[in-house]
Amino acid sequence: MKVQKTEQIRNIALVSHSGAGKTSLTEAMLYRCGVVSRLGKVDDGTTASDWTPEEKNRKVSINASYLPVLYKDHKINIIDAPGYSDFIGDVRGSLRVADGVIILVCAASGVEIDTKRYWRMADEYELPKIVFVNKMNRESADFRKAIDELQENFGQNVVPVVIPIGAATEFKGVVDILKKKAYYYDEEGKLIKETTDIPAEVQDDMEEYRMMLVEALVETDDELLMKYLEEEPLSDEELIPVLGKAVKNSQVVPVLAGAATTCTGVEILMDYIIETMPAPNAKGIVKGFKPGTEEEEVREISVNAPMSAFVVKTIVDPFVGRLSIFKVLSGKLSSDTEYFNVNKDQKEKVGKVYFMKGKEQEQTTEVIAGDIAAVAKLSVTETGDTLCDINAPIQYPAIKFPEPMYSVAVYAKKEGDEEKVGTALNKYAEEDPTFEVEHNTETKELIVKSMGSQHIEVVRDIIKRKFNVEFEIRAPKIPYRETITVKTQVEEKYKKQTGGKGQYGHVLMRMEPLPRGEGFAFDEEIFGGAIPSQYIPAVEKGVKEAMEAGVLAGYPVVDVKTVVYDGSYHPVDSSEMAFKIAASKAFKKGMEQAKPILLEPIMELEIIVPEEMMGDIMGHMTSKRGKILGMEPCEDGQLIRAQAPLAEIWNYAIELKSMTGGQGTFTMKYSHYEKVPEKQAEEIIAARAAEKEE
Repeated sequence: MKVQKTEQIRNIALVSHSGAGKTSLTEAMLYRCGVVSRLGKVDDGTTASDWTPEEKNRKVSINASYLPVLYKDHKINIIDAPGYSDFIGDVRGSLRVADGVIILVCAASGVEIDTKRYWRMADEYELPKIVFVNKMNRESADFRKAIDELQENFGQNVVPVVIPIGAATEFKGVVDILKKKAYYYDEEGKLIKETTDIPAEVQDDMEEYRMMLVEALVETDDELLMKYLEEEPLSDEELIPVLGKAVKNSQVVPVLAGAATTCTGVEILMDYIIETMPAPNAKGIVKGFKPGTEEEEVREISVNAPMSAFVVKTIVDPFVGRLSIFKVLSGKLSSDTEYFNVNKDQKEKVGKVYFMKGKEQEQTTEVIAGDIAAVAKLSVTETGDTLCDINAPIQYPAIKFPEPMYSVAVYAKKEGDEEKVGTALNKYAEEDPTFEVEHNTETKELIVKSMGSQHIEVVRDIIKRKFNVEFEIRAPKIPYRETITVKTQVEEKYKKQTGGKGQYGHVLMRMEPLPRGEGFAFDEEIFGGAIPSQYIPAVEKGVKEAMEAGVLAGYPVVDVKTVVYDGSYHPVDSSEMAFKIAASKAFKKGMEQAKPILLEPIMELEIIVPEEMMGDIMGHMTSKRGKILGMEPCEDGQLIRAQAPLAEIWNYAIELKSMTGGQGTFTMKYSHYEKVPEKQAEEIIAARAAEKEE
């Protein structure tokens, strides 16, 4: 599915709140363009884009699917992005290689939480938008309500261009108010009539919305504005090119109506994609930087420029291997050619190249600037890497993926599968930058970080299917610490006689607490050779070993200063081992005397929620032993800064989503350690003792 010119390409991402019909719209576009012979359905698991078992079972998109269609001498690369916020990483990747966005809104539900989120993301990437009000054939469909909500949330420059004839069971077709044409469809979605005779039932709406559209367009064009103010008539021929320019410049967002499940209005949408959405080379150049520097480097978006490509997604399959999806930003990428991976500073041989068609691939020999394709089995290339001509190096900025905030511990379901689980999870992490795997050496747990509970459940299913291994999840163990609160002095003599050479080490130590976060300090004040200097390192080593497990619950000890100031030795029986044991015993004894306490990690949070939810969120944070540090207004509502113990908020990603209906977001990072309150400390110590007995 190859085109000769970059101008013929449209890279379009479909985004929306989950359930608005992105996958059905993708399927309708594929069907209308003859890519599929029958119209697949999400509920039946027969769509071209939701083809993995996980997507079929859940009836939601989990991965971004890349599906090209040819329509009126143009190639539209449809990028069907996931809707659920747990899979937002793939949405960011989709927008990074898109040149325009279709935002779907359900005609019955209107503007929803993720409609706003993805709109902001499209603005962040400076992408022009078209809104498709879908499901006009659904009960409770209300186009006017959807328009009102769109304008209320996103401004008066969001204007209807294609409006519905009827709604729900009375939905018959659409009217293009710019071209003044009505399109009627039968129940199967087949176009049965195209006419300039506008039905009386929508005549008033058409006039109202056309005036709204004209007023939005004249604001973007001085010549048109003058004619409008002088009350001269404005023809369709004048308005259509102005609309295209205004959309490309994000000055106007056109709204179209339809029903994807019956293909109603889909071809009109594709017409507007071609007429108003920019080609990949619309901006002329693409900006990057010289490798190893921050100096800007640019490339002309042209087939004649040196080749450069950006890898947007990696798919890892245990049988096929790695499949890297990329967008050529300049020049032409050819199969069986060696290129340079700037990020890895290594040459990379590109073998066979494919155009993606959901789970299918179509082999090609070259990919021109602006097009999207895939290559298998690259050796070192990962998501976010730049491939380019070795003689014309350029590096493109990485995708800004959200940081995963939901951490759980992972345990193999079957004993002996621990290594398999770790390997499988690391393989999956290669294709999902919002999924991280780490081994906590202290708690001896395998920790995974994801975007939420649904994310980790999907990963569990994928791992089982791809790698034939299962795991279960648990709350991660909290890395508590122990410390002392008062100064103390302690003496310990280690003496052992077993016949022949014995063991002898004798130390006197002072111990005192250090400020929180200072860690450990060791000093010696030995006079007169009470302890020979060669044994002092052994004393320090003994103290450090004792600090690995405190006396309360066996957690590491921190923020203690130890000074060895006296002792004695035996010229024959003393050894490094004897002094190490004496120091270790002395430290444990001293710690028991110095009123030890338990410390817990405190996390710092930045929480963004709608203003009306602020009171509930702050109250909930206080109930978690949290402290509110401050708040301030921000673009998406209110920003709350807080601190809370990790033990109370390890599950905060799930709790915040539940409390705010998905409207809240947060980031969390380690701040410091604080004393655990006595009641909680008693429970932790008792639980730790019971754990050791098992």
